[in-house]
Amino acid sequence: MALIRCNYFSEALGLSSSMHVILPQQSNRQMGMDGSAEALEKYPCLLLLHGLSDDDSIWQRRTSIERYVADLNLAVVMPNVHRSFYCNMKYGGQYWEFISREILQIARGFFPLSERREDNYVAGLSMGGYGAFKLGLRKPEMFSAAASLSGALDVATLSNSNDPERISTLKPIFGEEIKIAGTDSDLMVCAEKLVDSGVDCPALYQCCGTEDFLYEDNIAFRDHATKLGLNLTYKESPGMHEWGFWDKQIQNVLEWLPLSSSQS
Repeated sequence: MALIRCNYFSEALGLSSSMHVILPQQSNRQMGMDGSAEALEKYPCLLLLHGLSDDDSIWQRRTSIERYVADLNLAVVMPNVHRSFYCNMKYGGQYWEFISREILQIARGFFPLSERREDNYVAGLSMGGYGAFKLGLRKPEMFSAAASLSGALDVATLSNSNDPERISTLKPIFGEEIKIAGTDSDLMVCAEKLVDSGVDCPALYQCCGTEDFLYEDNIAFRDHATKLGLNLTYKESPGMHEWGFWDKQIQNVLEWLPLSSSQS
């Protein structure tokens, strides 16, 4: 595998940023790796999103993601979005524009990545789980699968809080009144709009630890998605909001991804 830190300029954000990218490599001599990639003209791509307190390096630092994808012929693009909740911020950068329109276009300009919907997937943890489902529900033409690990999937409920730290995090994103319920930042509404549109929904994978502080919010989204008839795979197991849980779960996500159709 090749691990690349890529520094570039984002037009959407108006600033220089970075992403980490894992690319398949043909080799049978990498000690401790499970296999060798095949040479493809363009590789399927997983857009892998970080959480609120993290950056584009965190998946590589806290999990064995590079080793897990070694024999999958799968590229992984890990961008940096700071504490944006993958939104066009009220007082800050246009991160929804960046994540939904620009980042994969930039990555495809540098690396041999497929543009086909069936070859593109998105996943993330916590805030990144929210971002992954937001992309899957609002940009279903871009992704064939979206996965949330311990996602902050009911942000409207999270915003109804007296926690000063939570409020100070959300105000720069959503404004002083923090109105989320009923908007395009409300995943419950995004799911309803997608169903009403008649557009095919990406396959969705959702997992959460039963001791996670976001567990009830995950149950609320699961029940809503099930009622709407979305193509959702839901998993839960004992676990908290921590990297030991996510390191195990990202392996399950990789097994679940519909990779066979893109590599046949």
